[in-house]
Amino acid sequence: MSNRFRSRPVITVSAAHLFHDIHSSFLAPLLPLLIDKMGLSLSAAALLDVTRKSPALFNPLIGLIADRICVKYLVIFAPAVTSITMCLLGVAPSFPVLMTLLLVGGFSAVVFHVPAPVLIKHFSGDQTGRGMSYFMFGGELARTVGPLLITAAVSWWGLEGSVLLLPLGLAATLGLYIQLRHIEPPRRDHENSSDENQEGSVRPYLPMLAGIGGFLLFRMGIKSALTLYLPTFLTGRGESLWTGGMALALFQLAGAASTIVSGSVADRLGNRRTLFFVAIGTPVATAFLAYAQGWVMVPLLLVSGLLIFASGPVLLALVQDSGTKRPAFLNSLFMTMNWLTGAGAVLIVGTLGDRIGLEATYRIAAVASVAAVPFLLLMGRRARRIG
Repeated sequence: MSNRFRSRPVITVSAAHLFHDIHSSFLAPLLPLLIDKMGLSLSAAALLDVTRKSPALFNPLIGLIADRICVKYLVIFAPAVTSITMCLLGVAPSFPVLMTLLLVGGFSAVVFHVPAPVLIKHFSGDQTGRGMSYFMFGGELARTVGPLLITAAVSWWGLEGSVLLLPLGLAATLGLYIQLRHIEPPRRDHENSSDENQEGSVRPYLPMLAGIGGFLLFRMGIKSALTLYLPTFLTGRGESLWTGGMALALFQLAGAASTIVSGSVADRLGNRRTLFFVAIGTPVATAFLAYAQGWVMVPLLLVSGLLIFASGPVLLALVQDSGTKRPAFLNSLFMTMNWLTGAGAVLIVGTLGDRIGLEATYRIAAVASVAAVPFLLLMGRRARRIG
Protein backbone atom coordinates (compact mmCIF):
# COMPACT_ATOMS: atom_id res chain seq x y z
CA MET A 1 0.00 0.00 0.00
CA SER A 2 1.35 3.43 -0.98
CA ASN A 3 2.14 5.99 1.73
CA ARG A 4 0.91 8.75 -0.58
CA PHE A 5 -2.34 10.54 0.24
CA ARG A 6 -4.63 10.01 -2.78
CA SER A 7 -7.02 12.94 -2.74
CA ARG A 8 -9.45 11.91 -5.49
CA PRO A 9 -10.54 8.51 -4.11
CA VAL A 10 -10.60 9.86 -0.54
CA ILE A 11 -12.88 12.73 -1.59
CA THR A 12 -15.06 10.37 -3.67
CA VAL A 13 -15.64 7.96 -0.77
CA SER A 14 -16.26 10.94 1.52
CA ALA A 15 -18.86 12.19 -1.00
CA ALA A 16 -20.53 8.78 -0.77
CA HIS A 17 -20.67 9.32 3.00
CA LEU A 18 -22.27 12.73 2.39
CA PHE A 19 -25.03 11.41 0.13
CA HIS A 20 -25.74 8.43 2.36
CA ASP A 21 -25.97 10.36 5.62
CA ILE A 22 -28.08 13.17 4.18
CA HIS A 23 -30.95 10.68 4.16
CA SER A 24 -29.96 9.06 7.46
CA SER A 25 -30.37 12.46 9.13
CA PHE A 26 -34.08 12.81 8.28
CA LEU A 27 -35.43 11.21 11.47
CA ALA A 28 -34.62 13.93 14.03
CA PRO A 29 -36.24 16.83 12.07
CA LEU A 30 -39.30 14.67 11.32
CA LEU A 31 -39.65 13.51 14.92
CA PRO A 32 -41.88 16.38 16.17
CA LEU A 33 -44.30 15.76 13.28
CA LEU A 34 -44.25 11.98 13.73
CA ILE A 35 -44.86 12.38 17.48
CA ASP A 36 -47.84 14.60 16.74
CA LYS A 37 -49.20 12.39 13.94
CA MET A 38 -49.03 9.13 15.92
CA GLY A 39 -49.29 10.41 19.48
CA LEU A 40 -45.88 9.09 20.54
CA SER A 41 -44.13 9.63 23.85
CA LEU A 42 -40.46 10.57 23.99
CA SER A 43 -39.69 7.01 25.04
CA ALA A 44 -41.47 5.65 21.97
CA ALA A 45 -39.63 8.17 19.82
CA ALA A 46 -36.37 6.93 21.33
CA LEU A 47 -37.37 3.39 20.35
CA LEU A 48 -37.54 4.51 16.72
CA ASP A 49 -33.92 5.65 16.84
CA VAL A 50 -32.85 2.49 18.64
CA THR A 51 -34.57 0.42 15.93
CA ARG A 52 -32.73 2.33 13.24
CA LYS A 53 -29.41 1.63 14.94
CA SER A 54 -30.11 -1.94 16.10
CA PRO A 55 -28.62 -3.61 12.97
CA ALA A 56 -25.27 -2.45 14.33
CA LEU A 57 -25.40 -5.63 16.43
CA PHE A 58 -24.46 -7.38 13.18
CA ASN A 59 -21.41 -5.16 12.67
CA PRO A 60 -18.88 -7.93 13.47
CA LEU A 61 -20.49 -10.27 10.93
CA ILE A 62 -20.55 -7.54 8.28
CA GLY A 63 -16.94 -6.75 9.13
CA LEU A 64 -15.82 -10.36 8.65
CA ILE A 65 -17.63 -10.49 5.31
CA ALA A 66 -16.25 -7.11 4.21
CA ASP A 67 -12.68 -8.32 4.83
CA ARG A 68 -13.25 -11.01 2.20
CA ILE A 69 -15.16 -9.28 -0.61
CA CYS A 70 -14.89 -6.22 -2.84
CA VAL A 71 -16.08 -3.58 -0.38
CA LYS A 72 -16.49 -0.78 -2.89
CA TYR A 73 -19.83 -2.17 -4.08
CA LEU A 74 -21.22 -1.98 -0.56
CA VAL A 75 -20.25 1.69 -0.50
CA ILE A 76 -21.86 2.25 -3.91
CA PHE A 77 -25.27 0.62 -3.44
CA ALA A 78 -26.05 1.07 0.28
CA PRO A 79 -26.96 4.79 -0.15
CA ALA A 80 -29.78 3.84 -2.54
CA VAL A 81 -31.46 1.60 0.05
CA THR A 82 -31.05 4.20 2.79
CA SER A 83 -32.54 6.88 0.53
CA ILE A 84 -35.64 4.79 -0.20
CA THR A 85 -36.37 3.89 3.42
CA MET A 86 -35.84 7.36 4.89
CA CYS A 87 -37.80 9.19 2.20
CA LEU A 88 -40.81 6.95 2.93
CA LEU A 89 -40.98 7.90 6.62
CA GLY A 90 -43.41 10.73 6.01
CA VAL A 91 -45.97 8.47 4.30
CA ALA A 92 -45.71 5.60 6.80
CA PRO A 93 -49.27 4.84 7.99
CA SER A 94 -48.41 3.31 11.37
CA PHE A 95 -45.78 2.88 14.05
CA PRO A 96 -44.88 -0.71 12.96
CA VAL A 97 -44.31 0.48 9.39
CA LEU A 98 -42.05 3.24 10.72
CA MET A 99 -40.09 0.64 12.68
CA THR A 100 -39.73 -1.58 9.60
CA LEU A 101 -38.48 1.25 7.40
CA LEU A 102 -35.95 2.33 10.01
CA LEU A 103 -34.78 -1.25 10.52
CA VAL A 104 -34.09 -1.74 6.80
CA GLY A 105 -32.41 1.66 6.62
CA GLY A 106 -30.32 0.69 9.62
CA PHE A 107 -29.04 -2.44 7.87
CA SER A 108 -28.05 -0.45 4.79
CA ALA A 109 -26.24 2.06 7.02
CA VAL A 110 -24.24 -0.75 8.63
CA VAL A 111 -23.35 -2.19 5.24
CA PHE A 112 -22.02 1.24 4.26
CA HIS A 113 -20.23 2.40 7.39
CA VAL A 114 -18.29 -0.75 8.26
CA PRO A 115 -16.18 -1.01 5.06
CA ALA A 116 -16.02 2.68 4.07
CA PRO A 117 -13.28 3.66 6.59
CA VAL A 118 -11.20 0.74 5.30
CA LEU A 119 -11.26 2.32 1.85
CA ILE A 120 -10.31 5.67 3.37
CA LYS A 121 -7.38 4.11 5.25
CA HIS A 122 -6.26 2.40 2.04
CA PHE A 123 -6.14 5.67 0.10
CA SER A 124 -4.77 7.88 2.91
CA GLY A 125 -1.27 6.43 3.10
CA ASP A 126 0.49 7.62 6.24
CA GLN A 127 -2.03 10.46 6.82
CA THR A 128 -4.87 8.41 8.28
CA GLY A 129 -6.11 11.23 10.51
CA ARG A 130 -6.41 13.54 7.52
CA GLY A 131 -8.29 10.91 5.55
CA MET A 132 -10.70 10.22 8.41
CA SER A 133 -11.31 13.96 8.73
CA TYR A 134 -12.40 14.09 5.07
CA PHE A 135 -14.62 11.07 5.62
CA MET A 136 -16.20 12.37 8.81
CA PHE A 137 -16.65 15.80 7.24
CA GLY A 138 -18.85 14.19 4.59
CA GLY A 139 -21.02 12.62 7.28
CA GLU A 140 -21.29 15.70 9.46
CA LEU A 141 -21.96 18.00 6.50
CA ALA A 142 -24.76 15.60 5.57
CA ARG A 143 -26.28 16.09 9.01
CA THR A 144 -26.26 19.81 8.30
CA VAL A 145 -27.75 19.60 4.81
CA GLY A 146 -30.18 16.78 5.64
CA PRO A 147 -32.21 18.60 8.32
CA LEU A 148 -32.49 21.70 6.13
CA LEU A 149 -33.53 19.62 3.13
CA ILE A 150 -36.19 17.57 4.89
CA THR A 151 -37.48 20.58 6.86
CA ALA A 152 -37.92 22.50 3.61
CA ALA A 153 -39.69 19.55 2.01
CA VAL A 154 -42.24 19.06 4.78
CA SER A 155 -42.75 22.82 5.15
CA TRP A 156 -43.64 23.15 1.46
CA TRP A 157 -45.43 19.85 0.85
CA GLY A 158 -46.42 18.55 4.28
CA LEU A 159 -45.15 15.48 6.12
CA GLU A 160 -45.95 13.23 3.15
CA GLY A 161 -43.72 15.45 0.98
CA SER A 162 -40.67 13.56 2.23
CA VAL A 163 -41.25 10.99 -0.52
CA LEU A 164 -40.64 13.67 -3.16
CA LEU A 165 -36.95 13.69 -2.20
CA LEU A 166 -36.52 10.08 -3.31
CA PRO A 167 -35.40 10.86 -6.91
CA LEU A 168 -32.65 13.07 -5.52
CA GLY A 169 -31.24 10.21 -3.47
CA LEU A 170 -31.36 7.73 -6.35
CA ALA A 171 -29.69 10.21 -8.70
CA ALA A 172 -26.90 10.72 -6.16
CA THR A 173 -26.40 6.96 -5.93
CA LEU A 174 -26.13 6.69 -9.71
CA GLY A 175 -23.46 9.39 -9.64
CA LEU A 176 -21.58 7.49 -6.96
CA TYR A 177 -21.61 4.36 -9.11
CA ILE A 178 -20.13 6.25 -12.04
CA GLN A 179 -17.35 7.68 -9.86
CA LEU A 180 -16.56 4.71 -7.62
CA ARG A 181 -16.74 1.79 -10.04
CA HIS A 182 -13.21 2.48 -11.31
CA ILE A 183 -11.63 2.83 -7.86
CA GLU A 184 -9.34 -0.04 -6.93
CA PRO A 185 -10.33 -1.48 -3.53
CA PRO A 186 -7.83 -2.65 -0.90
CA ARG A 187 -6.51 -6.18 -1.37
CA ARG A 188 -6.28 -8.63 1.48
CA ASP A 189 -3.13 -10.73 1.79
CA HIS A 190 -4.81 -14.12 2.01
CA GLU A 191 -1.55 -16.08 2.08
CA ASN A 192 -0.31 -14.41 5.22
CA SER A 193 -3.67 -14.17 6.99
CA SER A 194 -5.44 -17.41 6.09
CA ASP A 195 -4.60 -18.98 9.46
CA GLU A 196 -5.48 -15.88 11.47
CA ASN A 197 -8.47 -16.64 13.67
CA GLN A 198 -10.90 -14.09 15.05
CA GLU A 199 -9.73 -14.40 18.67
CA GLY A 200 -6.06 -13.93 17.78
CA SER A 201 -6.94 -10.90 15.71
CA VAL A 202 -8.89 -9.10 18.41
CA ARG A 203 -7.28 -9.99 21.74
CA PRO A 204 -4.25 -7.64 21.47
CA TYR A 205 -6.62 -4.71 20.86
CA LEU A 206 -9.02 -5.30 23.76
CA PRO A 207 -7.38 -2.68 26.08
CA MET A 208 -7.63 -0.05 23.35
CA LEU A 209 -11.25 -1.01 22.62
CA ALA A 210 -12.11 -0.88 26.33
CA GLY A 211 -10.70 2.65 26.54
CA ILE A 212 -12.65 3.73 23.48
CA GLY A 213 -15.82 2.12 24.82
CA GLY A 214 -15.62 3.93 28.14
CA PHE A 215 -14.86 7.21 26.40
CA LEU A 216 -17.92 6.79 24.15
CA LEU A 217 -20.16 5.69 27.00
CA PHE A 218 -19.94 8.90 28.98
CA ARG A 219 -19.99 11.28 26.01
CA MET A 220 -22.86 9.71 24.11
CA GLY A 221 -25.58 11.06 26.42
CA ILE A 222 -25.02 14.71 25.55
CA LYS A 223 -24.43 13.89 21.88
CA SER A 224 -27.70 11.93 21.64
CA ALA A 225 -29.59 14.62 23.54
CA LEU A 226 -28.54 17.25 21.02
CA THR A 227 -28.57 15.33 17.73
CA LEU A 228 -31.92 13.56 18.20
CA TYR A 229 -33.96 15.72 20.57
CA LEU A 230 -32.87 19.28 19.82
CA PRO A 231 -35.78 20.07 17.41
CA THR A 232 -38.21 18.38 19.81
CA PHE A 233 -36.80 20.35 22.76
CA LEU A 234 -37.09 23.68 20.94
CA THR A 235 -40.59 23.10 19.53
CA GLY A 236 -41.66 22.06 23.03
CA ARG A 237 -40.55 25.51 24.24
CA GLY A 238 -42.75 27.15 21.61
CA GLU A 239 -40.23 27.59 18.80
CA SER A 240 -41.18 26.83 15.20
CA LEU A 241 -40.22 23.68 13.30
CA TRP A 242 -37.95 25.86 11.16
CA THR A 243 -36.14 27.13 14.26
CA GLY A 244 -35.60 23.57 15.46
CA GLY A 245 -34.32 22.46 12.06
CA MET A 246 -32.03 25.46 11.73
CA ALA A 247 -30.62 24.96 15.23
CA LEU A 248 -29.87 21.32 14.47
CA ALA A 249 -28.30 22.27 11.13
CA LEU A 250 -26.12 24.89 12.85
CA PHE A 251 -25.00 22.38 15.46
CA GLN A 252 -24.18 19.82 12.76
CA LEU A 253 -22.40 22.43 10.63
CA ALA A 254 -20.07 23.19 13.51
CA GLY A 255 -19.51 19.46 13.89
CA ALA A 256 -18.65 19.20 10.19
CA ALA A 257 -16.12 22.01 10.52
CA SER A 258 -14.61 20.24 13.50
CA THR A 259 -14.22 16.88 11.77
CA ILE A 260 -12.40 18.35 8.77
CA VAL A 261 -9.56 19.58 11.00
CA SER A 262 -9.49 17.37 14.11
CA GLY A 263 -7.91 14.37 12.40
CA SER A 264 -5.07 16.47 11.00
CA VAL A 265 -4.61 18.12 14.41
CA ALA A 266 -4.36 14.66 15.99
CA ASP A 267 -1.76 13.65 13.39
CA ARG A 268 0.40 16.50 14.76
CA LEU A 269 -0.47 16.70 18.46
CA GLY A 270 -1.30 13.05 19.14
CA ASN A 271 -4.61 11.26 19.62
CA ARG A 272 -4.76 11.32 23.41
CA ARG A 273 -3.91 15.01 23.74
CA THR A 274 -6.58 15.94 21.19
CA LEU A 275 -9.20 13.76 22.86
CA PHE A 276 -8.33 15.18 26.29
CA PHE A 277 -8.98 18.72 25.09
CA VAL A 278 -12.40 17.90 23.62
CA ALA A 279 -13.38 15.79 26.65
CA ILE A 280 -12.67 18.67 29.04
CA GLY A 281 -14.25 21.35 26.86
CA THR A 282 -17.49 19.56 26.05
CA PRO A 283 -19.23 19.71 29.47
CA VAL A 284 -18.26 23.35 29.90
CA ALA A 285 -19.82 24.38 26.58
CA THR A 286 -22.93 22.19 26.69
CA ALA A 287 -23.94 22.84 30.31
CA PHE A 288 -25.28 26.28 29.39
CA LEU A 289 -27.36 25.18 26.38
CA ALA A 290 -30.36 24.21 28.49
CA TYR A 291 -30.63 27.78 29.79
CA ALA A 292 -29.90 29.65 26.57
CA GLN A 293 -32.56 31.27 24.40
CA GLY A 294 -32.55 33.42 21.30
CA TRP A 295 -29.25 34.47 19.72
CA VAL A 296 -27.29 33.33 22.79
CA MET A 297 -27.80 29.75 21.59
CA VAL A 298 -25.84 30.40 18.39
CA PRO A 299 -22.29 30.54 19.85
CA LEU A 300 -23.11 27.77 22.31
CA LEU A 301 -24.35 25.49 19.53
CA LEU A 302 -21.25 26.25 17.46
CA VAL A 303 -18.78 25.54 20.27
CA SER A 304 -20.69 22.44 21.38
CA GLY A 305 -20.74 21.06 17.84
CA LEU A 306 -17.01 21.70 17.45
CA LEU A 307 -16.17 19.81 20.64
CA ILE A 308 -18.67 16.95 20.50
CA PHE A 309 -17.84 15.85 16.96
CA ALA A 310 -14.07 16.41 17.08
CA SER A 311 -13.43 12.98 18.59
CA GLY A 312 -14.94 11.04 15.66
CA PRO A 313 -12.03 11.17 13.16
CA VAL A 314 -9.48 10.73 15.95
CA LEU A 315 -11.11 7.52 17.20
CA LEU A 316 -11.49 6.17 13.65
CA ALA A 317 -7.83 6.90 12.91
CA LEU A 318 -6.82 5.19 16.16
CA VAL A 319 -8.69 2.03 15.15
CA GLN A 320 -7.45 1.99 11.56
CA ASP A 321 -3.83 2.67 12.58
CA SER A 322 -3.82 -0.23 15.05
CA GLY A 323 -1.99 -2.55 12.62
CA THR A 324 -4.65 -5.27 12.53
CA LYS A 325 -4.93 -7.57 9.50
CA ARG A 326 -8.71 -7.41 9.87
CA PRO A 327 -9.38 -3.67 9.54
CA ALA A 328 -13.08 -3.98 8.64
CA PHE A 329 -13.69 -6.42 11.50
CA LEU A 330 -11.96 -4.20 14.08
CA ASN A 331 -13.86 -1.19 12.74
CA SER A 332 -17.08 -3.21 13.09
CA LEU A 333 -16.32 -3.80 16.79
CA PHE A 334 -15.75 -0.07 17.24
CA MET A 335 -19.06 0.66 15.50
CA THR A 336 -20.85 -1.92 17.65
CA MET A 337 -19.62 -0.17 20.80
CA ASN A 338 -20.67 3.11 19.26
CA TRP A 339 -24.17 1.72 18.70
CA LEU A 340 -24.51 0.11 22.12
CA THR A 341 -23.51 3.28 23.92
CA GLY A 342 -25.62 5.43 21.58
CA ALA A 343 -28.72 3.24 21.88
CA GLY A 344 -28.46 3.14 25.64
CA ALA A 345 -27.97 6.90 25.80
CA VAL A 346 -30.98 7.59 23.55
CA LEU A 347 -33.24 5.44 25.72
CA ILE A 348 -31.97 7.00 28.95
CA VAL A 349 -32.31 10.55 27.60
CA GLY A 350 -35.82 9.80 26.29
CA THR A 351 -36.93 8.27 29.59
CA LEU A 352 -35.46 11.10 31.64
CA GLY A 353 -37.00 13.61 29.24
CA ASP A 354 -40.44 12.13 29.91
CA ARG A 355 -39.89 12.21 33.68
CA ILE A 356 -37.94 15.38 34.46
CA GLY A 357 -37.98 17.29 31.16
CA LEU A 358 -35.37 17.69 28.44
CA GLU A 359 -33.85 20.80 30.04
CA ALA A 360 -32.82 18.98 33.22
CA THR A 361 -31.77 15.96 31.16
CA TYR A 362 -29.38 18.10 29.11
CA ARG A 363 -27.69 19.36 32.27
CA ILE A 364 -27.23 15.84 33.65
CA ALA A 365 -25.81 14.56 30.35
CA ALA A 366 -23.35 17.45 30.15
CA VAL A 367 -21.97 16.79 33.64
CA ALA A 368 -21.76 13.02 33.03
CA SER A 369 -19.49 13.55 30.01
CA VAL A 370 -16.63 14.52 32.35
CA ALA A 371 -16.30 10.84 33.32
CA ALA A 372 -14.93 10.07 29.83
CA VAL A 373 -11.53 11.60 30.71
CA PRO A 374 -10.03 8.70 32.77
CA PHE A 375 -10.51 6.27 29.89
CA LEU A 376 -8.00 8.23 27.84
CA LEU A 377 -5.23 6.77 30.00
CA LEU A 378 -6.09 3.22 28.98
CA MET A 379 -6.62 4.25 25.38
CA GLY A 380 -3.33 6.15 25.31
CA ARG A 381 -1.24 3.27 26.66
CA ARG A 382 -2.61 0.91 24.06
CA ALA A 383 -2.08 3.45 21.30
CA ARG A 384 1.59 3.83 22.19
CA ARG A 385 2.20 0.08 22.22
CA ILE A 386 0.60 -0.31 18.81
CA GLY A 387 2.39 2.69 17.33
